[in-house]
Amino acid sequence: IPLAQALIRCPSVTPDDAGALGVLEAALKPLGFICHRLRFEASDSPAIENLYARLGTAKPNFCFAGHTDVVPVGETSGWQHDPFAADIAGGMLWGRGAADMKSAIAAFVAGVARHIENYGKPKGSISLLITGDEEGVAVNGTVKMLDWLKQNGQALDHCLVGEPTSAVKTGDMIKIGRRGSMNLRVTVKGTQGHAAYPKLALN
Repeated sequence: IPLAQALIRCPSVTPDDAGALGVLEAALKPLGFICHRLRFEASDSPAIENLYARLGTAKPNFCFAGHTDVVPVGETSGWQHDPFAADIAGGMLWGRGAADMKSAIAAFVAGVARHIENYGKPKGSISLLITGDEEGVAVNGTVKMLDWLKQNGQALDHCLVGEPTSAVKTGDMIKIGRRGSMNLRVTVKGTQGHAAYPKLALN
């Protein structure tokens, strides 16, 4: 929870990192991870900070993949809590990224830390591939990170993406693979919401 809060308190609205990857790196290095900060840019898109961290060198390499960037908060007057305060109220952690997906990244790290504490370092490798360009145009993030991995002899054998998803209640499903994506710019008026829950939005 403290790591999730520290990440949420970084206002990392795409394309700004706002210190989020530094918070994550500071949590990973004491566990033995070798961290690579990867900055990518293109002429028609902003520069993006990314992080690849790996514990161990042997196969298989089990990778946790995710992103620290978040979408804009909209009108802050519509929030019950400051979107970057990471308040805990009513047994819930509040803030931008609490669901998508800074808490998942904190869970990745907590899981690895517990594994090391209980069983020692893994026989294979555990890695984290964390981008700051998932909520934006997504050209200077995961795609270029995968190219970097290939060029540097890094192979991923298994990958778990911590994106939140559910049908009825949190944690009730796991999805294998994902549909494609399309990026576009649209201006709408109404109540903002996520495409996964259209009934909660009015636009």
